[in-house]
This record gives sequence, structure tokens and C-alpha cells, in this order.
Amino acid sequence: MTVRVLFFSLLQDVTGETEIEVNLQSDVADLGNLLEQVFQRFPDLREWESKLLLSVDCEYADRETPLSDGCEIALMPPVQGG
Repeated sequence: MTVRVLFFSLLQDVTGETEIEVNLQSDVADLGNLLEQVFQRFPDLREWESKLLLSVDCEYADRETPLSDGCEIALMPPVQGG
């Protein structure tokens, strides 16, 4: 299965990307497994792990959220006020 991962705000600077496609095995297709693949590709992103806001198809999600083919995952830094 293939999913699309979007990076927002300063996470684009950390990864050098605005979005990527990731191929996952369907038997391990949850947000936690996807994050591990993304952290392997972008090791500097791991320091943000505990602060990331995550969404799947525009709904906030956690690491146990199952993924399906073609879904869109957003990785966002913590919300900052102003």
C-alpha cells in the first residue's frame, strides 16, 4: 500500500521535503510503523517525535491508528500561539 506524508512548517526544513510517498506492507500498516520508516529516512525528525501532531485524512490520530491505501498523513509541529 502507498500513503502520502505531508510535512508542515519547520518540519519541511528538517526533512527538506513538503511531502513524500511511502510504501507500507498492509499487515503492519499503522501510524506507528509509518513513523518508524519516516524516522529512518529523516533521522533528525526523531527529536520531534514526542511533540508531533499527527493526522490521517484530516482527522487527528495516534500511533495505533490503522492506515489504508492512498491515505494522507500530516506531520505537524506543536501549535504555537501569536
